[in-house]
Amino acid sequence: MHWYGVAKRARWQSLVEAREDFPHADVVGPFTVFNIGGNKYRLVTAIKYRWQVIYIRHVLTHAEYSREKWKS
Repeated sequence: MHWYGVAKRARWQSLVEAREDFPHADVVGPFTVFNIGGNKYRLVTAIKYRWQVIYIRHVLTHAEYSREKWKS
């Protein structure tokens, strides 16, 4: 819920700005991945900065994310 509240109010224009709120956000291919839930989960998103839209692609446990099946 913390991530959702911050992201809903955010007006990010780039990954640099997203990292001001979430320093551990990373780009993986076309996706931005956030560590959430005390680093227990990975939130895989597609952020369209120009249109101020965030698409949630996956919410995965750390173990599921590490298997990398979500990439295909």
